[in-house]
Amino acid sequence: MRMQRLLGPAVAAVAALGLLASCGNGSGLRVEGAEPADTTSVTPALPSAAATTTPGYRTTPVPAISLAQVRTKLLADKGIEPNARTVLAKCTVISRCLRQGPTVDVMHNGVPQQVVYIHTLEKFVFGVFLIALEPTGPRRIWSLKVDQPTINASPQGDLVVESENFQADDKPCCPSGRKVEVYRWDGRQMTRVSTTGQKGD
Repeated sequence: MRMQRLLGPAVAAVAALGLLASCGNGSGLRVEGAEPADTTSVTPALPSAAATTTPGYRTTPVPAISLAQVRTKLLADKGIEPNARTVLAKCTVISRCLRQGPTVDVMHNGVPQQVVYIHTLEKFVFGVFLIALEPTGPRRIWSLKVDQPTINASPQGDLVVESENFQADDKPCCPSGRKVEVYRWDGRQMTRVSTTGQKGD
């Protein structure tokens, strides 16, 4: 009888320890140290570039572009418009003549192209360049003489250029109309595929 009284508390203590051990791996008590791998959880897959990239737009980081380097390349380019060359030649403070626009991928090669605006000291934009960012440096692949443009890429990856249409007697505030042009990369160069115009008020 006395032996049973001594064994009773010991059995209860062992049972309590067993319950605590069974709780340690799952339902409430924190267990310090390494835990076994949870084979039931699934790590969500990161979205692929193809799934998240709308044609024409970049969702991944793009290399930084140096506008000073762009200016140097443009000045060495015999194909740029004479007025643009004159402005670039006199422009030693780059922010006074060049500004970055949107980054696009109208070439559909996964490597971004940078839109660069050229403007006067008064920030009046009179032209635009499309610059390919290559390992050897920036390269002009297209340019357009255009007043006050807004440029974006369409969902199909075309370049959409909306601009103001000024006549000789128009005031800076009041262009005669607006024009929307769509340009597409044909594998070798940008070609215009459509033009629409709208007269001003």
